[in-house]
Amino acid sequence: MGRVSLAHGSGGIETSHLLERLILNRLPDWMKRLGDGLGLDYPDDSAAIPIPGGYIVATIDAYTVSPIFFPGGDLGKLSAAGTINDLLMLGGRPAAVLDAIVVEEGMDMDDLSRIVESMISILRMEGVCLVGGDIKVMPSGQLDGILVTTAGVGYASKLIVDKNIRPGDKIIVTGPIGEHGAAILAAQQGIKSDEFKSDVSPLTRLMLPLIEKYADHIHAARDPTRGGVAMALNDWSKSSDTMIVVYESELPVREPVVNLCEMMGVDPLSLASEGTALLAVSPEKAGEVLEQIHGLGYNEARIIGEARSRTSSVGLVVLKTLIGGARILEPPSGEIVPRIC
Repeated sequence: MGRVSLAHGSGGIETSHLLERLILNRLPDWMKRLGDGLGLDYPDDSAAIPIPGGYIVATIDAYTVSPIFFPGGDLGKLSAAGTINDLLMLGGRPAAVLDAIVVEEGMDMDDLSRIVESMISILRMEGVCLVGGDIKVMPSGQLDGILVTTAGVGYASKLIVDKNIRPGDKIIVTGPIGEHGAAILAAQQGIKSDEFKSDVSPLTRLMLPLIEKYADHIHAARDPTRGGVAMALNDWSKSSDTMIVVYESELPVREPVVNLCEMMGVDPLSLASEGTALLAVSPEKAGEVLEQIHGLGYNEARIIGEARSRTSSVGLVVLKTLIGGARILEPPSGEIVPRIC
C-alpha cells in the first residue's frame, strides 16, 4: 500500500481512496450502520442511530490546525464550532460534546487555557453541554503542540441526506467561499494582512430555523471544510447520481482570497470554509429559503447553480466559466493546505 502522505489527510480524493482501502472494504455491510440509521454505508459528516420518533445524530473529528491561534479564531473555537456544524448538516439539533486533548510536554499553560476557554465559550453560547473527555500529555518532541478530538451528539426528527438531491434542485451557498482556508494559508506563509480572517463560527442560528421551516425542501446540507466546495459538490453528485452545474459568475469569493489563491497556485473552490453552508433546495422553495437566509443575517448568500439529470458524457460537476465556457470541476487532489482544520 506504500506510505501515508499528507495528501491522505487533505479531505480530497486521496482521503476517500484511503478510507475505502483501509476501513470500508474490511467491514461487512451489517457493521456499517445500526438498524435503519446512517453510517459508513453512506459516509457523511455525521452518523444517525434510529430511536423512536427520530434519530440520535453523532459525529467525531480530530483538529490539528496550525497555527493554533489564527485570525478569526483558534483551535478551541474551531473544534467546538466544527462539531456543532457537522451535527447540524445532517438535520440534528446539537446537544452534547465530549473532548479528548493530547498536549505536548512543555506547552505554555496560558495557551492551553486559552484554547479550552475558547471551546467552552462556544459550547456555552450554543447551549451545548460538555459531558465528558480525556487529557493526556506526550513527551516533548513526540507531538507538535496539541491535538483536540471532539465527539458530538444531537437529535434529529428528520435527516438531511445528500442522496436525496434531485434534478432541478438549486445549490445555495450562505457566504463567502474559502475564507478559513485563505486565513490559514496566509498565516502559514507569514502573510500578515487584515484581509484574511477565518469565518469559523457555529451555524446554529442559520440551520435550526431553516430545518424547522423547510425540512422537506432542503435535500442536502454540507459545511465545505477540507476539500472545500469542490469536494462537497463532487460528493453530492456521486451520492445522488446527478450532475451539478455551478456558475462562476455567482460564486462569492472575495478578491483578496482570489489574489492569494492565484499567487499560491490554489483553487479557492478547494479551500475550506468553517462558517458557511452549502444547501441543495427544491426549486419551488429556493427563492424563499434564500430570502430567509438573508433575513437571518447571511447577506452574501446566493444561488450558485443547480442539479441536473446525469449524462455519461459529462463530468460530475461542471463549472460554467466567466468567459462563457465550461470545465469539469474535479475533486481536489494532493495536499492543498496542510493542517487546515
